[in-house]
Amino acid sequence: MAGREIDGRGMAAAMLEKVASDVEALKQDGWAPRLVSMRIGENSAVDRYVRNQKRTASKVGIEFIEKQFAEDISEAEIHAAIINLNVDPQVTGIILQRPIPASLPIKPLQATIHPLKDVEGMHPASIGNIVYRELELGPCTAIAAVELLKGTGLSMEGLEVTVIGHSEIVGKPIAFLLMAEGATVTVCHHMTREVALHSRAAEAVLIAVGKPGLLKGNMIRPGSAVIDIGINQIEDDDGVKLVGDCDYASCLEVAGWITPVPGGVGPVTVAVLMRNTVVAAGRLRTQYRKQMTGHL
Repeated sequence: MAGREIDGRGMAAAMLEKVASDVEALKQDGWAPRLVSMRIGENSAVDRYVRNQKRTASKVGIEFIEKQFAEDISEAEIHAAIINLNVDPQVTGIILQRPIPASLPIKPLQATIHPLKDVEGMHPASIGNIVYRELELGPCTAIAAVELLKGTGLSMEGLEVTVIGHSEIVGKPIAFLLMAEGATVTVCHHMTREVALHSRAAEAVLIAVGKPGLLKGNMIRPGSAVIDIGINQIEDDDGVKLVGDCDYASCLEVAGWITPVPGGVGPVTVAVLMRNTVVAAGRLRTQYRKQMTGHL
């Protein structure tokens, strides 16, 4: 029996209803969320991400401001731009769109964004908080993947999960998020000898490696959940299309649940970004009021 496709768009819509309500409450309290998107250079993939973010922000009532920077901007200049946004009281969230030019170091720039405004959850403090089970503001894609897995109804406690991919922004955070939920997690990477040995033993497989069709149906356990986080652009007889890291057709025949690409992790990631923006605005409001109280 073929697996059931997980409706990422439906889950995102439900999340955004709550976000819209929270945004309205913040506005009524005089604390309207304002999200600033920082983009360096031109990139067609980033175009798509930013359009989706802007459209979704508009739907839930979040002000979305785009700031475009030249490809040849210096590290000192972009650092100064981030600092200016950090100290701007009208800015409640900052996202640095990736990829950025190879001439710029991504980690120091991510670390420059103030943790209270880090709506992408990529500041070292945001990543580190996951280890301590402080999960309210974490990496958007990682949280989205875990939300989709939880949406299957599978009990997370003791669930045997294999994560394929160990990047700092997706694979590793996913592993910590799942362990916080009580799952038993195996992480595979480019040095893993037999990936299929681990994926076949798992009740759920989450994959994020950027290699189209890497995970085949014969590499997963019958009835397992497959959360495909990969987004790859390929060209075939029908033209250019987006596909994930799993071979969808063969995995669909074996899996119990599977996320499509597009329409799976992507929409939920954007919804998590909006939810994080609300969380960040609320935290800034609390911090501001504490400071004001301290001055009285």
